[in-house]
Amino acid sequence: MRAPRKWLAGGVIAAVVAGLSSFALTRADAATFATVQPGTFKGYAFDACTAPTSAAMKAWRASSPYKAIGIYIGGVNRGCAQPQLTAAWVREQVQAGWKLLPLYVGPQASCTTVGSGRNLIVNSQAGAQGRAAAADAIAKASALGLARDSMVIYDMEAYRTNDAGCRAGVLAFMHGWTSRLHEGGYFSGFYSSVSSGVAHQVAAYASAGYARPDFVDFARWDQAVTLTDPVIPASAWPGHRRMKQYRGGHKETWGGVTINVDSNIADFAPPARTRSADFNMSGWSDVIARSASGAVTLFPGNGGSVDAGLRRTIGSGFAAMNTLIRIDLNRDGREDVVARQGNGDLWLYPGTGSGLGARKKIGSGWQVLRDITAVGDLTGDGYPDIVAVSKGNNLFLYAGQAGAKLGGARQLATGFGDKTELAGAGDFTRDGWPDLVVRLSADRKLHLYTGRKGGFGKRLPLGAAAGDLRDLTGVGDFDRDGFTDLAAVRKTDGALLLLPGAGSTLRPAVRIGGGYGSLAVS
Repeated sequence: MRAPRKWLAGGVIAAVVAGLSSFALTRADAATFATVQPGTFKGYAFDACTAPTSAAMKAWRASSPYKAIGIYIGGVNRGCAQPQLTAAWVREQVQAGWKLLPLYVGPQASCTTVGSGRNLIVNSQAGAQGRAAAADAIAKASALGLARDSMVIYDMEAYRTNDAGCRAGVLAFMHGWTSRLHEGGYFSGFYSSVSSGVAHQVAAYASAGYARPDFVDFARWDQAVTLTDPVIPASAWPGHRRMKQYRGGHKETWGGVTINVDSNIADFAPPARTRSADFNMSGWSDVIARSASGAVTLFPGNGGSVDAGLRRTIGSGFAAMNTLIRIDLNRDGREDVVARQGNGDLWLYPGTGSGLGARKKIGSGWQVLRDITAVGDLTGDGYPDIVAVSKGNNLFLYAGQAGAKLGGARQLATGFGDKTELAGAGDFTRDGWPDLVVRLSADRKLHLYTGRKGGFGKRLPLGAAAGDLRDLTGVGDFDRDGFTDLAAVRKTDGALLLLPGAGSTLRPAVRIGGGYGSLAVS
């Protein structure tokens, strides 16, 4: 664990003084150089309480096995001065080939077992404290030239595992931390011992509405250089999302320079951005909802929930519309809204990333269709397509075309009278073709039609009960775990539910928002 060296060397007062001295001089450098860290990295990393001098870094780069370094960018419990840590230092190290692993030592668990004189989480205020710490971390990272899509690892030292209030405080704090980082465009990491913080995060990994950290940095000082651990199942932080601190504080000498370090093995790569349902271009899925008065509101997602506190109106005058779908029809990289008016006219509202542009009429006669959804590029020509069910219960394809236009109707299937709540699921099965989800009237459950070029193949039962659901919609890869997901409103209480995808099945639904009873969600 990092704490024994970090709580010393002047404690919080030294950290604050160092922060004032080192960050005040970085703005000019950060304005001219920005970097995403660590990006993709696999190999050995070390961290030292104080960022080494440039000369020391040069010596270690030439002779040590380490190619990445953990840097302590801030936090009320950061224990060492950082005279070297400026934007100029960051630029120099990155240009020399180093990967940087930003670390932040903020308030610790109320039942922490490490250190003294530290600032602690107030459990009743933990969520707000987590958000405040993340906002400060974003400011510190930005001042150093660490750009959006960089990761910031929260250093949470060991704590007692039998204190329920303390455990709840840690989870609330980390939910706030991760949510706020995501809102600012940064990734969240979490460092702790495997016996306390990491085991706790594993237990909460799939908790309903929890914005879990994107990466885990786990401490087990057994000197085994491996990224697997008995405490961490393969399903938690799979792929390139782990770092292990396998040896604690010790001195190493490379190139004639001796530094007291912790040793780590890492395998990191940024989670892929969602390919759809990202109106504000944050990298995370969001939802759009229309009120009876005709206002269209954006509710940003953060990977674990949809934040009603950050909602904002992106359009008005939609009271005459009875259907809204989301699709990048003009292929400019920004999601658009296509709306059907009660008289059957179809309108395109180009998305700007922050609102909707001037509308353009792209069709008429659409009142003969009952279910309409964007389905992705089903034809394989590079243009997004729309499918719809006619009142005669036939499924039709409307192929996207150049100039933000739609081609004429082409029938794909018959017998859709018992299928409702159509939703384009994206490439749910990850076979390269977009899929379609429907609710079957016979069992009131969801079923998947697998996509193939120009149409759909076999139907697979997803097993999810959907009798109490409305406004089923594809929300891309909401939690950025590599599988596309669905969302829907529960009719009994107006809760917004996430139905996480798992390739050919759905995992149990989780509540990600509330208050949608009077809203139509897309």
